[in-house]
Amino acid sequence: MKTVDAGVLSAAYEEYGPAGGWPCILGHGFPYDPHAYAEAAPLLAEAGARVIVPYLRGFGPTRFLSPLAPRSGEQAALGADLVALMDALKIERAVLGGYDCGGRAACGVAALQPPRVVALVSGNSYNIQDIAHAMEPAPPAEEAAFWYQYYFHSERGRLGLTKDRRGIARLLWQQWSPAWAFDDATFERTASAFDNPDFVEVVIHSYRHRYGLVAGDPAYEEIETALAAQPPIAVPAVTIDGDANGVNPGTSHHAPKFAAAHEHRIFRGAGHNLPQERPEDWARAAIDARAMASG
Repeated sequence: MKTVDAGVLSAAYEEYGPAGGWPCILGHGFPYDPHAYAEAAPLLAEAGARVIVPYLRGFGPTRFLSPLAPRSGEQAALGADLVALMDALKIERAVLGGYDCGGRAACGVAALQPPRVVALVSGNSYNIQDIAHAMEPAPPAEEAAFWYQYYFHSERGRLGLTKDRRGIARLLWQQWSPAWAFDDATFERTASAFDNPDFVEVVIHSYRHRYGLVAGDPAYEEIETALAAQPPIAVPAVTIDGDANGVNPGTSHHAPKFAAAHEHRIFRGAGHNLPQERPEDWARAAIDARAMASG
């Protein structure tokens, strides 16, 4: 594990592969951490990649440099963190990948700064939030799966996450990936990342901001405005769904948002935590996305 000052963060990250390898940056989601790539990243390193897997703001050893910095979890902040990390590590262009919050950051950078992106691997496809339409109801079964989001909108939810972040996270793992037989050691290895002092504030802000319930950090207003336009993604992309995802019923209908070479894949029997549940398939997707970019 390494750290580097990047934007507003002292960003912690795991690194795999040769320093001169082709850059590949992979982002985890909530409630996960870089261990989601513990098997996929070495496979990519064997294929010649320099793999960077950061702890997102609010997770693990990553810390805000200033106690005054807003503990925002909004999508624009996550994308800005990713670009700041690339700049700090002097990475001009990279293959970007991720799912959930990490995928949202990767999609945002791919949409708004395509010259920085060689290719994209995105779990659940187009992950940029359409906040202007966030209050439009989904079908009842989907609404039921979003219980945790509505819980976090209340102060009861904030207190619940503060008191039992492990209990909530474990339940979400079980609900979102019902076919994944993870053991206690696997969960505990990741759960320590939730002990970050900013974890609760970042998570709660993320789930409130995406519904337009709280303001964002003014520093990211310009990025949020650009994302509100729901821009297309014009870099080569492999998008992925798991057919046993308990929180997302599928995203093949996102295909029109991808304006360059694009392939959508289904990981059979996989849930929400795609790289950890199917590391070989995830690594292959990243390799294939890069190959798409090279023609």
